[in-house]
Amino acid sequence: MGLIARSQRNLATLTGWVERCSWPIFLAEDRATISCTSPQFKITDPWFTRLSPEERFRTVRAMTRRLEQEDAAYDIASHRASPPGLRIWTGPTVETANVAALLPWIDWPGKNSAALRRPLR
Repeated sequence: MGLIARSQRNLATLTGWVERCSWPIFLAEDRATISCTSPQFKITDPWFTRLSPEERFRTVRAMTRRLEQEDAAYDIASHRASPPGLRIWTGPTVETANVAALLPWIDWPGKNSAALRRPLR
C-alpha cells in the first residue's frame, strides 16, 4: 500500500467517525481542504459551545491530558492558532487500525463532560 493511500484511509476512518458522532466536525469547512495527515476538529456539543473561550481551551487541555494519562493519545490538542479542539496525526506512519482504536477513547470524554471534571491520576 502506498503512503498517500494510507493517509487517505486514515482520513476516511475519521470522516466516518465524524458522520456518526454528534459532537465533532472538521475545522476545515471545505472538504477539499481537510488535511489527510493532521485533520483538526471543532467540538460542537452545546455543553462545550456554552463555555467561554478560555473555558473551552481549559476543557480541551483537560481532555487531552486525560487521554495522555490513559496512554490513549498524545499531542492531539488543536494547533495553538486554531479554535479549541482536536488535531489527530493520520500521516503515512500511522496504521488505520490505530486510528480506529483511538476513536472510542476520544468519544469517552467528548460525550461525557463530567469525565473531564474527575480528578486526574
